[in-house]
Amino acid sequence: MSKVSNTLIGFLNLLTLLASIPIIGGGLWMTKSTTTCESFLQRPLMVVGFVILLVSLAGFIGACYHVAWALWVYLVVMLFLIAALLAVTIFGFVVVGPGGGVEVPGRAYKEYHLQNYSPWLRKRIENSNYWMSVKSCILGSKTCSKIVMWTPVDYLTGNLSPIQSGCCKPPSACNYQAPTMTQDPDCYKWNNDPNLLCYECDSCKAGVLEDVRRHWHKLSVLNVVMVMLLIGIYFVGCCAFQNAKRADGYHPHGESRMYKTQPKWNFYR
Repeated sequence: MSKVSNTLIGFLNLLTLLASIPIIGGGLWMTKSTTTCESFLQRPLMVVGFVILLVSLAGFIGACYHVAWALWVYLVVMLFLIAALLAVTIFGFVVVGPGGGVEVPGRAYKEYHLQNYSPWLRKRIENSNYWMSVKSCILGSKTCSKIVMWTPVDYLTGNLSPIQSGCCKPPSACNYQAPTMTQDPDCYKWNNDPNLLCYECDSCKAGVLEDVRRHWHKLSVLNVVMVMLLIGIYFVGCCAFQNAKRADGYHPHGESRMYKTQPKWNFYR
């Protein structure tokens, strides 16, 4: 059992150690990329990658070389990592639960409304500094230039991403011959200038939140899988820790072995 658990925990941690490298690389790439507008996903991605790297390295060393203190550190950090991933997963499901698009009659795409999203996301997207950076990101990605040559027929049959639906055109319900009071306020924020369009519209902010919401759903599913995997590795690590203690004669809390010997009183015989 000792060899099996140590070999298994070493192999699993070698895999997770190798898997942490593309996670860290992905976070660095997102930081440098001009086409990724969900900036708040970058730091958690890199933090998770570095934590997995360090935890896997400690578990790999402890299991392969029977280093009990390395396995103890590994198990403690792993427990915190599991708790953190659970908290992030639950938070993600609660925050990104509300939302989704509204069907537009006669159109293949959907439109999005800011009031349909959670207060936490709305508060974040309505922050002027944050929205300025997101808007600059959208302009840099040239998302709207991809549909600038669309004809009315294309808008009837083509599909649009959430950002294209909210930022690159006015709401479909706009009727510029109707009285102002009956119109969606976004209708009068629209401008044909390629640098303005509907970037100040609530529908644009809603489109960005929908994009974030979809990414968070994928991330939450990945977190559930990772939590289950880490719990399994944690239990195997507990077995490896017990084996390492027996192999090294390790005793917690400064305990030491005591051996009873029979004293000899006949020194002069």
